[in-house]
Amino acid sequence: MTRKTDEAVRSRIEALVAEIDRHNRLYHLEDRPEISDADYDRLFRELSDLEAAHPELARPDSPTRRVGAPPAEGFAEFEHFVPMLSLDNAMDEEELRAFDERVRRRLGVEPPLEYLAEPKLDGASVDLVYREGSLAVGATRGDGRVGEDVTANLKLCPSIPLVLDAAPAGRISVRGEVLLPIERFERLNARRLERGLEPFANPRNAAAGGLRQLHAIDRARLRALEFRAYGLAEGAPRDVTSQAQALERMTRWGLPLSPENELCRGIDAVIDYARRLLERRGEIPVEIDGAVVKVNRLDWQQDLGAVTHHPRWAVAFKFPAQQETTVVESIEVNVGRTGALTPVAKLRPVRVGGVTVSNASLHNQDEVLRRDVRVGDTVVIQRAGDVIPQVVKVVRAKRPPGTRPYRLPARCPVCRSASVRLEGEAVTRCPNLDCPAQIKNNLRHLASRAALDIEGLGEKLVEQLVDGGIVKRFSDVFALDAETLGGLERMGEKSAANLVAALERARHTSLPRLLVALGIRNVGEGVAELLARHFGDLAPLMAASREELEAVEGVGPTIAESVVRFFADPRNAREVERLQELGVRWERVAPRPAGEGPLAGRTFVLTGTLAGMTRARAKSRIAERGGKVTSALARKTDYLVAGAEPGSKLEQARALGVEVLDQAAFEKLLGS
Repeated sequence: MTRKTDEAVRSRIEALVAEIDRHNRLYHLEDRPEISDADYDRLFRELSDLEAAHPELARPDSPTRRVGAPPAEGFAEFEHFVPMLSLDNAMDEEELRAFDERVRRRLGVEPPLEYLAEPKLDGASVDLVYREGSLAVGATRGDGRVGEDVTANLKLCPSIPLVLDAAPAGRISVRGEVLLPIERFERLNARRLERGLEPFANPRNAAAGGLRQLHAIDRARLRALEFRAYGLAEGAPRDVTSQAQALERMTRWGLPLSPENELCRGIDAVIDYARRLLERRGEIPVEIDGAVVKVNRLDWQQDLGAVTHHPRWAVAFKFPAQQETTVVESIEVNVGRTGALTPVAKLRPVRVGGVTVSNASLHNQDEVLRRDVRVGDTVVIQRAGDVIPQVVKVVRAKRPPGTRPYRLPARCPVCRSASVRLEGEAVTRCPNLDCPAQIKNNLRHLASRAALDIEGLGEKLVEQLVDGGIVKRFSDVFALDAETLGGLERMGEKSAANLVAALERARHTSLPRLLVALGIRNVGEGVAELLARHFGDLAPLMAASREELEAVEGVGPTIAESVVRFFADPRNAREVERLQELGVRWERVAPRPAGEGPLAGRTFVLTGTLAGMTRARAKSRIAERGGKVTSALARKTDYLVAGAEPGSKLEQARALGVEVLDQAAFEKLLGS
């Protein structure tokens, strides 16, 4: 591979990691995904394929080595004793047959193999831990290793038993999905619209958002949720030897299951089940987006094991997105936080998969031209749990005469600044940082949970502040006082005082949160942590060159370019100064003292993948205890930490006499 090709692949991997991390945060933490499941799967698969072809360029913190997102702040953390992994996808019947062949080859068995097939429920995965038969903890999946303790909220879900019937003594971990049935979802949305509130985007996000209410404000939503168990992670009785028996035993304990579960003998029976389930999809009262296929025998599940992201003994067979036909009544332009001009097709409202759809993102000018979407066109749209469905194709035979190809406006529709499109970018942008649309989006981002978490700075208040000229740049929010706020519509004295108090709390933050709040392109929570840990304070980061930024492990050229470009703009530098003038302070991240801690002086090399722990997390835990991680083995190396599927370093370590630690020994050493 030439250096030029190598850099192109590295750059694409960096861009994919940044984009997937952003979508993971939007989906798992903020409950407001921007792209369809199918588009996400395509991004994820492209990254997986690039990493497989170029393993030397794979990042240790790649999304392919993680599950979900870190637990949200405000909840106690709960560490899953058995990691909650995601599932690998089979997109068609051919890939389903390939899964069967892989499983049988690893087990060394002839067909037919027995599988347990069940609907792929489109909700929020949870872990219910029972001790001596009573519900002790209910937690979200989180990042697969650590989730949020949402026990109080889950106890309001009527179908979750607080005490199991005739359950054995000890600890039992039940895995399942929390759902919002479609009919209840529609009733909740109707009530929200009556009260002038934004409707929920879809049942999945309404369910996940309900679980993450810190104070269980929306009790009606929590009581509308439904739980369905699908597995036992801990505490399976000894006489339970198969997935089917585990489900039967959970039923005996009083746990609800999906009624559509079916035992299938051989992959042909699985495919027949999936076809029948797809035909009945519209009759099922909850959202499903596929079928889950699991090896039935539990001992074979153990033999097959797992990789970091998913078990080898199960696969999700994804159904095609649901499609309907409608008409494009107009095309409008949304201006995003970074100035991106996004064309949105305004559709004649149509029901798709139980939800009324009236908008579909057209993404950018290239996408509009590729699909040739025009006002007046009849289009096929699809939805698979999406917030903004996709336009699949234009029905050219129904195109009315006189339509014209659509082009983005030459000027921002909000501030009238001339729009620009940089070389190498697909996105057209408004370059005016003072554009009201950008300021509104920046304020929403600033107030988000991952940034400064300003309670009370909601959608309608942001609109009033910007439209009324009170806030003209995002730092202006810290100049607000109770008198100014009290004069706004729907802002009484108490609400104004509460927001002023929230702003005062937000003035005292951490460096990573501040970096997220600034809205630097490609800098999410993970990258913000890396930058804060490396530079310690904002001033050295602002002065850093591209080369210095790229020297930070986990930061590539795309991120480095974004950071340098952001701080090189004098308007952004001035905003940082003004934030400080208005009292915003952050904790400096002190560098870890060298040579201190229980692992001081010890050198580690990592190989393979660790269950429930990214490479970056393992390095961080070693460094926190005073140890050092290097990439090359030598006789003076103290330990080789060998995870699943280790490389050639394992044999090299044995030849050099370096002590090899498996994951259990490594974690024991970390805890010593």
